[in-house]
Amino acid sequence: MCNKSTTFDQRCLQSSHNQTETANLLRRRVSVWSGSFLTFLLLLFVIKYGCPCCPDTEEPRPVPLVRTNGPAPLAPADELWSTSRHKAVKLRMEGSGPASETPMTAHQLFLHTVETYGDHPALASKKEGQWVTLTWRQYYEQCRAAAKSFLKLGLERYHGVGILGFNSPEWFISDIGCIFAGGLATGIYTTNSAEACQYVAANSEANILVVENQKQLDKILQVRSELQQKAPFLYTFMKLGEEVPDEQLNAVIDSLRANECCTLIFTSGTTGNPKACMLSHDNVIHTAASMVNLKYAEEVMVSYLPLSHAAAQLVDMWLGISCAMTTYFAEPDALKGSLVNTLKEVRPTCFVGVPRVWEKMQEKMKAVGAKASPMRSTVAGWAKSIGLRYNYSVMNRENQVPWGFMLANNLVFKKVRESLGLDRCKLCFTGAAPITKDTLEYFMSLNIPLLELYGMSESSCPHTISTDTHYHLTSCGKKMPGSKTKLENPDEDGSGEICMWGRHVFMGYLDMPDLTAEALDQDGWLHSGDLGRHDQNDFLYITGRIKELIITAGGENIPPVPIEDSVKAEVPIISNAMLIGDKLKFLSMLLTLKCVVDDNGEPTDELSPEALIFCQHHNVTATKVSEIVANKEPAIYNAIQEGMERANARATSNAQKIQKWTILERDFSVNGGELGPTMKLRRPIVVKMYQEKINELYAVATETQQTVQH
Repeated sequence: MCNKSTTFDQRCLQSSHNQTETANLLRRRVSVWSGSFLTFLLLLFVIKYGCPCCPDTEEPRPVPLVRTNGPAPLAPADELWSTSRHKAVKLRMEGSGPASETPMTAHQLFLHTVETYGDHPALASKKEGQWVTLTWRQYYEQCRAAAKSFLKLGLERYHGVGILGFNSPEWFISDIGCIFAGGLATGIYTTNSAEACQYVAANSEANILVVENQKQLDKILQVRSELQQKAPFLYTFMKLGEEVPDEQLNAVIDSLRANECCTLIFTSGTTGNPKACMLSHDNVIHTAASMVNLKYAEEVMVSYLPLSHAAAQLVDMWLGISCAMTTYFAEPDALKGSLVNTLKEVRPTCFVGVPRVWEKMQEKMKAVGAKASPMRSTVAGWAKSIGLRYNYSVMNRENQVPWGFMLANNLVFKKVRESLGLDRCKLCFTGAAPITKDTLEYFMSLNIPLLELYGMSESSCPHTISTDTHYHLTSCGKKMPGSKTKLENPDEDGSGEICMWGRHVFMGYLDMPDLTAEALDQDGWLHSGDLGRHDQNDFLYITGRIKELIITAGGENIPPVPIEDSVKAEVPIISNAMLIGDKLKFLSMLLTLKCVVDDNGEPTDELSPEALIFCQHHNVTATKVSEIVANKEPAIYNAIQEGMERANARATSNAQKIQKWTILERDFSVNGGELGPTMKLRRPIVVKMYQEKINELYAVATETQQTVQH
C-alpha cells in the first residue's frame, strides 16, 4: 500500500500537473485540503516514517511526551450550551460521585495511556494478509506528526478536518491529530453523495479534507467549485510538518480546554438536513470513562461501524484510549460478509453490532440449521430451550442453572460462539436502532445475551446501558453513572418524552441556535424526541418517537415500530416493514422481502437463504423477489396476510390494525436512500420515493368503499 522510496516521492511532486498520472497516483490513500487559502491540495497519505500500518526498516525517532502541570484549566463560560465553534460551555459537574471527576482534554487522556501502556498494542490492521500493529507510543507519535502537518497546511483553530473513508489507523490518526492541532474533527459518511459531502465540509468550515481513495476523491472533485479550490498539488502528507517545531504544537496542545469543542458529529439526517453536534473534550472523555467497566490493557475490539457515527467513534476510539484497548480494523467489505472472518481471527472481548448485523447472523445460522440432520436439529432445539431458560433466570436475578446446561454449553453454545468469533466476548452490545424481541431471544437461547444501549449523537452516544448482570429483554438498560433521566408529560401508562442530563450532553448544534433551543431547554435538559417508560426497577423502555408518531385522520396517535416489529416477527420472509397512515383514514404497510445483497451493498433480486426456506415450506419454487411480486404468488401472499391477521389480533384498538399492504420490488438499503448509515428507516424519504404505491393503496380502498356504498 505504501512505498517509502525517494523515487516515488519525486514522482508525486514531478507529476503534480499531469492529470492522468495524478489520477493513477491517487488510487493510494490521499488527503484533500480546501479552505481559506482557496487552494486545492491533493495530499498523499504517507506517514512520517512510512505508512503506520507497514513494517519500517529504520528505527523511528522517539517523540518526547508533553506533560502539563495538572489538569488544564477550564475556559470561562456562563452557559450550558453554545452554537459557536470557539465558545466554551459550563460543565454539568456534581459535587460528588462519578460526575464530579476532574475534567481533562483529549491530549491529557491520550498521554496518560501512553505513559502507562506505551508498548501495548493500540491499533492493528491487515496489510497483504498480515496483521500490522502500532503501539500506543507509536500511535501518539503519528498523531503528533499529523497535527504538525495540519498546522503546516494552515489549519485554523476551531475549523474542521473532514475525514472521508472506511475505518483505518489513518482515520484515527487524522481525527486525533486534528484535535491536537486545535481543529474540529469531522467524520463524513462514505455513503454520502458529493452534495452531502459538500454540505458537511461547508458547515464545518473545513480547512482540510482527508479522503481514502479515488472513489471518495471523485466526490470532492465534483463539488470543488463550491469549495473554492484551485490547482492540484501532491505532497507526502506526514512529512509535510517535519519542520514545525515541537514547541509550536505544544503551545496549541497546552491551549486546549476540556469545556471547548473538539469534534463534530453530524446527525444522519433521518428527519431532515444533518446537524453538526458539537462535542467537547469532556463530553467524549467523561462518557467513555463512565460507559462500562473494562480491564485496562486487556480488551480487544473490532472497528467496522461507520466512524462518522457517535457510537462507533466513542467505543472504537475514545473507549479505546480510556482503557488502553487494542482495536483491530475490519476489511472495508465487513458488512458484506467478511466481518465474521475478522471476528474469528481477532476474537474480541467486547463487540457492538447494530440490529441488522445481529439479524444477519441470525438469518445465516437459521439457514445452516435448516440443513442439519434431524438428530442435530433435535439437539440444537433442546440446547436452545436450556439456554433461554438459563438467561431468563440470570435476567431476573434468580441465577438458577437448569439441569443439562453444561452439556448444552459444550455441545452447542461453545461451538456457536467459536463459529462467530465471539468465544472470548464478555459483552455483546446492540444499539442505534430498534431490535426485535425475536432476535434478542434467539441469541439468549444460544447463551449470547445482547445488551441494549440507548442514546443519540447529542448525548455523546449512550445515555442508558445494559450490563451482563443488569439487563432486561426489550429494555435499553439504566442511566449511566452520574447522569439523570426524566420523562416529560407522561401519559396514563407512564410513557413520556425522554429528557437527559449529565456531562455527556452535547454543547449544541454548530451555528443553529434555534434548533439548539428546541433540543436543550432553559434548565439544560436534552429533549430526545423519543418516548419511553421506566419499570419498577428503573429499566428504560423505548415506546416510540414523537416525530415518528402516526396521527390518523381520526386523531389516534400510533407508534409505528412495535407494529412493524410484530409483523416481521410473524412473517420471517419480510425484511423491512414500514407503517403508513399519517393523516389517513386507516393504516397500511409497505413490505420488502429478504434478498441477497451484492458486494456494493445493493439489494439484488435473488431471495435470501432464509426467504428460500420460507418459500419451500409453502411449496413455492420461486427464487427471485420479482417472481413473487409479479405473480402475486398466492401461497406467499396468503402467508403474509395470515401473519398480518395474527399481528392485528394483538392490536390495542381497531385504529391500530393494518388494513392494506403491498410488497415492493426492491429491499431498502443505505445506497438506495431508504435507510440511514446506521440502518434506521428514513421515513419521510421512503414516503416520497413510494408515494405512487401509497396512493394506489388508498385509492383502491376508496373505490371499494364507494362500491359498497352504492
